[in-house]
Amino acid sequence: MTRSTTDEAAAPQLPSPKERRRLREAKSLSEEQVAAAVGVTRATVRSWETGRTSPRGRKRALYAKLIAPEPEAIATTTPAAAMTAPAPTPKAPTPAPKAPETAPEAVPEAVPQTASKAAPESAAETAGESAGESAVDRNTDTDTGTEVRAGAEAVGERSLSPAEAFDELYTRTAPGLVRQAYLLTGRRALARESVERAFQLAWHRWPEVAVDRDPAGWVRAAAYEYAMSPWHRLRRAHRHPDAPPTEPGKRALFDALLDLPPAYRRTLLLYDGVGLDLPETAAETEASTPAAAGRLMTARAAVAEQLPELASAATPAEQSALLHDRLGGLARAEHVPVPRPARAVRTGSEDRARLWTRAAVAGVALLIAVTGLTLHTAPTHYEPPISPAERVGGVPPRGGPQKLTAQDLKLQKTLREQLAHGPERLVPQLR
Repeated sequence: MTRSTTDEAAAPQLPSPKERRRLREAKSLSEEQVAAAVGVTRATVRSWETGRTSPRGRKRALYAKLIAPEPEAIATTTPAAAMTAPAPTPKAPTPAPKAPETAPEAVPEAVPQTASKAAPESAAETAGESAGESAVDRNTDTDTGTEVRAGAEAVGERSLSPAEAFDELYTRTAPGLVRQAYLLTGRRALARESVERAFQLAWHRWPEVAVDRDPAGWVRAAAYEYAMSPWHRLRRAHRHPDAPPTEPGKRALFDALLDLPPAYRRTLLLYDGVGLDLPETAAETEASTPAAAGRLMTARAAVAEQLPELASAATPAEQSALLHDRLGGLARAEHVPVPRPARAVRTGSEDRARLWTRAAVAGVALLIAVTGLTLHTAPTHYEPPISPAERVGGVPPRGGPQKLTAQDLKLQKTLREQLAHGPERLVPQLR
């Protein structure tokens, strides 16, 4: 125990997950390069940068040395802040390096990291609509930097129980997630089903979700993955999208969104609709930051063909604000179904887990029964198989008297019936 405590104390400090990704990209290192240098897989590096896990031992030291900032950057800040504090989010749009024309997924010339954060609130919110009922609800308070924590939070002087914390997270984020899933799929029933299924999965894994750095983001990612599953095309109820809006402007935006590839549509919704910055959007879509930027610009260009006002926007920040407003208006204009109460979702998750448990127990019992029946009916000793018949060659013909023919048998019978005396017995008469 003393050795383990000493090793943990001597281990190098790592920055926040978001800062780890920023430092890696600042050194122009890919996830594959870091994984090869540390001796892990690409999925493990991605898990370190999303905060799911953290490296330990020798790998932690190699990873910390690999992403360590340059001496110039260390000189401008304190050592503790450089290793532990995340990089501040810039308030002004930060232009990215211009990408080569041959790279379709390259970083665009100007993609603001916080353009959607500076977007004005929608008209319905300023008119009195609550933030929890906004069209494309944000899961974090981007103005204050506080996150929606679903763990054991304190309400006054009383701590929330797991069920109460889940209900609070569900009540705050479920309506907005249903509207987001509708913009992602164009199907109201599928949007509600996706959100409820994601929260059922979250309740099933609540010990993991409760300590996650962004529980709402965890549920959002699960809902998006379920909603975008290609297997829904095989279901008759979700084979075709719902009827588009009747208003021409909203109908054009609706059609433009559904014409985008799923990955591009999700990137556009997360960045311009939800309001995530570019690294967070790339992490949630499991893509690199340049690839996410390329998808975003391609999606904006495709939507701009249907929305002339978007094409006339002067800066990317104005485009982001306009898209945020249009997406919010489209989601609020459509009557998406209201999700079921949180208690019903929790009960459904427990019933589903109970059903799968019973099915697993029944499968194991059936396997044991079949194995016992096989052991009971199987032979107790080895029985060699009977070899097939073969023609044997090289054997000499059998000697001695041969088998009597029909004529021989007739002659034998005649001789036995007629007893002759004298010479005539030597010449039998055949009849």
